[in-house]
Amino acid sequence: MTRALVTVIGAGNVGATAAQRIAEAGLADVVLVDIVEGLPQGKALDLAEAAPVVGHDMRITGTNDYAETAGSDIIVVTSGLARQPGMTRDDLLAKNAGIVRSVVQQAVAHSPDAIIIVVTNPLDAMCHVALDASGFPPERVLGMAGVLDSARFRTFIAQELGVSVTSTHAFVLGGHGDTMVPLPRYSTAGGVPITELLPPERIEALVDRTRNGGAEVVALLKTGSAFYAPAASVTQMVDAILGDRGTILPCAAYLRGQYGVEGLFVGVPVKLGGGGITEIVEIELTEGERVAFERSAAAVRELVASMERMKGPQTAPAEG
Repeated sequence: MTRALVTVIGAGNVGATAAQRIAEAGLADVVLVDIVEGLPQGKALDLAEAAPVVGHDMRITGTNDYAETAGSDIIVVTSGLARQPGMTRDDLLAKNAGIVRSVVQQAVAHSPDAIIIVVTNPLDAMCHVALDASGFPPERVLGMAGVLDSARFRTFIAQELGVSVTSTHAFVLGGHGDTMVPLPRYSTAGGVPITELLPPERIEALVDRTRNGGAEVVALLKTGSAFYAPAASVTQMVDAILGDRGTILPCAAYLRGQYGVEGLFVGVPVKLGGGGITEIVEIELTEGERVAFERSAAAVRELVASMERMKGPQTAPAEG
């Protein structure tokens, strides 16, 4: 039986940790690609040498040559400039658009049937770049945002209630940024909506912390951004696709009329399986939730419009 192959572009913290989690979970062989000579090779060798201790037989290859990625089932795009303290996701737009376009074009030339998972920020806009650069159908291009944002929301809910994170479920919709829309009504602990367990002011505090979850980590690290939780989120998506599980996860998906949005990548619940996005799940929103969602979609649309106005964004070295 042929094993699955996942290419991870960008051997920085997110990319290398995603490669580690995917291999150690036994999901697929992994090719780690980066523009920096020696970086992916060194990290891949280090990860391979951990395999006897961890107990897996997945192959991990590091390379600067996209030819070695041929036949990949999934391409995970993490390459780009990391967000620094005081830098918004939007500041990354011009730099990372050039990087994402370049790496996607090179990767899909060798893996025309792959599914693309975009991680590079600003994520929703980078999904548009990947879709255009790949020429793939929209169901095979998606962004890792909602899984991470929901995981952060679940973490804060569990800490607030003093319960296991495994008892919590949460949904976060909208763009991956300050306008994201956590949905307390659909967020539960032990199946009970948190609106029944917490006063409104505590819920609002958790919602605010979720919206600023990435910035909180950046402020603490000072010289980088989050990578453990993003890598874990990527791995859950990879598992859903390779296992053809039909898992419902919140992802950045290209909407064609769903939720009243046309031609835009926005975070919504999707059914994720072997073909990528097999269904976009529409849930009922209150008037307040819909207004917040539309505001978030408008922010993404403005970001994409801003990107369209830029003439030929400059390509910068991939830094994972």
